Amino acid sequence: MPRQMPPLPWFRAFEAAARHLNFTAASEELGLTQSAVSQHVRSLEQRFGLKLFHRHARGISLTDEGRRLFPDVSRAIDTLSSLSQAYDNRADGRLLTIAASVSIIQWHLAPGLAAFRRLCPEIAIRFINTTWPDEFNVKLADVEVRFGAATLVGKDAVRLQPDELIVVAAPGLAAAIGRPAGRPLIEVVGTSDSWAHWSRHTGVEMPSEPSLQVDSHGLAVDLARRGAGIALTSSLIAGPSLREGALVRIDAPSAPSIDGYHLAVNSRENPSARAFADWLVESVRG
Repeated sequence: MPRQMPPLPWFRAFEAAARHLNFTAASEELGLTQSAVSQHVRSLEQRFGLKLFHRHARGISLTDEGRRLFPDVSRAIDTLSSLSQAYDNRADGRLLTIAASVSIIQWHLAPGLAAFRRLCPEIAIRFINTTWPDEFNVKLADVEVRFGAATLVGKDAVRLQPDELIVVAAPGLAAAIGRPAGRPLIEVVGTSDSWAHWSRHTGVEMPSEPSLQVDSHGLAVDLARRGAGIALTSSLIAGPSLREGALVRIDAPSAPSIDGYHLAVNSRENPSARAFADWLVESVRG
């Protein structure tokens, strides 16, 4: 089986840093924090087993390996950029492209989409499924909803609030968190918002260790709606299901989430992008 190639964001961070010979300038170009760019480069170095930059007190310089790699990576990124422009059909400005995770598309945007279309029926919408902050290094959309910690989602992204960690279950499983025993706990892995984090913040002891693990809040909500167990999840993602009665909140306190959903508008001159962003902010507040 062929080995999987390193993530594209690692190459983009290396290319930008090598072109500027400055992590700060690279971070400003990519819309990431300097620490995120530095971490991407270190991840690429560890993957290849090579040192690509010399780190100096007042800057960086390419190593011999870095100088050999840079032209190939630069050409590859230029090729991908040209392809993107050739196939991008947003030229007339009427198609609004929105990048977000399946979780927020399915469980928050979709329930309210009809309301937005009534407000702006002339706007055509294309959704792109993206999940982690790494995938937003290349701006593919007019509007992006990025998931992650504030330090990783980019300086141009604003946290969607309110959003907290809540404990939910299907109506048939609604019971106090401590009783009855044996209710499976559903946990979203790959984030900092674990049941252990919730327990430390609230002072409530978990009745058991999580026995169902998923990789997104959307899957946690889906399993909880189907009666598979009790989920600790984002109130933003669970909100529509709570309002329609498919989920109920368990008698347990909430906790602040470390990872959250952040809104970024890449095409601020586009009135359709601004209209959608304004609607999304108000729909979350509502």
